Formats: sequence, structure tokens, C-alpha cells
Amino acid sequence: MKELFTVPESKKIRLIINTDAKNEADDQFALVQALLSPRLLIKDIAAAHFGTHRTEHSMEESYDEVVKLLELMDLQDEIPVSKGAAKALPDTLTPQPSEAAAKIIAEAMTSSDERPLFVIFLGPITDLATAYLQEPAIADKLTAIWIGCGAWPDGETEFNLGNDIHAANVVFRSSIPLWIVPRDVYSTMRVSIAELAVKVRPYGRVGRYLFDQLVEFNHKLAHVPQWPKGEMWSLGDSPAVSLLLDDHEYSYTMRPAPHVNPDMSYAHVQTERLLRWYHYVDRTFTLEDLYAKLQLHYG
Repeated sequence: MKELFTVPESKKIRLIINTDAKNEADDQFALVQALLSPRLLIKDIAAAHFGTHRTEHSMEESYDEVVKLLELMDLQDEIPVSKGAAKALPDTLTPQPSEAAAKIIAEAMTSSDERPLFVIFLGPITDLATAYLQEPAIADKLTAIWIGCGAWPDGETEFNLGNDIHAANVVFRSSIPLWIVPRDVYSTMRVSIAELAVKVRPYGRVGRYLFDQLVEFNHKLAHVPQWPKGEMWSLGDSPAVSLLLDDHEYSYTMRPAPHVNPDMSYAHVQTERLLRWYHYVDRTFTLEDLYAKLQLHYG
């Protein structure tokens, strides 16, 4: 890939991406944006499960999708890919060991690189909870960003949270710095399919694939009454990347970590453990950065 601008070494950060990439069609956009961002030193892309409602092999399908994207970008020999847990935690005490969790631990515990470590989660946080249960010392050695959870303060049904509520409660009780982009915020990353046809599809093999796989998924769900709506999508995973470029310092509130009930409502049981809860992410900054990087690299 051609290098079109550089970032000072002192501004670079280490990154692990954990993605349920084959769940629908927006993880792929976030992955490509991260891969095109010179500030981000990607140490691993981990495939996450997305439950069993559509397939019994969701983690493996996510893994194959990550590999496909890297091949489209000619990065298959440059970026490591690992497999996450195949299913959710059975309770809040029992980890689901995985290659992805082991890589989180290894990267967090390294003493050879002092640059900040971030781990972003575009699906459930099973592998983060497992890593913490296996090695609690990682808690002060990384920052996690999660596209997940329902709106504060009551909670609501939300896909990523619903795929591992136990993992959420493990991490909420830990001391891991956690930035949450909840459903009422990530859903504001609205795009029209026409916008994507103009600003994504013309740019390289990967641009065409991003567009085509979204349109294909749109048709696959044509029988669903309310979602998707036919001519738009929400690139809801992309804020996890744009917050690494600028953390939107006036766009969040520190709130006490709730306990998540089985119905995904929140029980407010303590006031000391605080999470960074975003109430706004800049849609223009987030998506125009993706469009510009696609054009710079593939235009």
C-alpha cells in the first residue's frame, strides 16, 4: 500500500481489533479505515463470534471474512489474524480460552513497547473478559473501546451486548478503562447507499467489495419488515476507529458501571467504577476520514 502521509512516531498507538466481521456489513468499513490509518499499529485482528441465531460457526465465518479483506488490500502477509472464542462465557467466573485472548494478554504484558495499547470491540467482549479472568494484571495496561450496549440509563436490547452479557458484567466489574459507544450513538452513523456508491465503490478492489457486500446483505434481509430500510445503512462500528484518531473529549460522560440484567436492562448498584459513556460521535469526521483514505490509496 502506498504511504501518502506520515504520523510522528510519538503519536502512534498499538491496536488490537476484535470483530464479528461476518455478522452483517459494517465491520468491514471500520476494518478498512483502521488498516488505512498510519497512526494505528495493528498488532492483531481477532475474529469474534456473533451468536448462533444464523449459523453455528459464526467465529469461523468472521475469521474468513477478515482474511478476505486483507487479501483484497494485499495485506495478508503483514497483519496477524487470530481466532476468538467460539461462544459466550457460561458465567462470570469461567473464561472461554482463545488465541485472541492470549494475544491481548501477551501484548498488554509486553515490556518492550511503551506506546499505548488500545483494543476495540466491534462485537461481543468475550475475549476481553476471558483475558481479564486469565490475567487480571492487564487491567491497567490497555484501554478498551466497545461498540455495544443500550442507551443510558435504562438499557435496552442491543445485539453485541446480547451475545455475551456475562462478559459485559466481568469487564464492568474490572478496572479496565472502557469507552462505550452505545446503540443510540452508533446508530447515528447513517449513510445512503447512493453516498457509498459515489465515495466507496470506485476505489480499489476493496472499495468495490465494501459496497457490493453491503448491497448483497441489504437484499438478503429484504424479508425483514423494519430493518434495513432499503436505501440506507448505519456504519455503526466506524466510531471505534475515529475515536482512536480523536477521542472527542467533550462528547462523553463518566458514568458508574451498571450491572446488566438478563433482559439487558441496567441495575445501578455502585458509584465507584466509572466508564466513559459517549453521547456523541462526529459522523462527518468519522466517515469523511474513511472516504478520503480510500481515495488517497486507491484513487
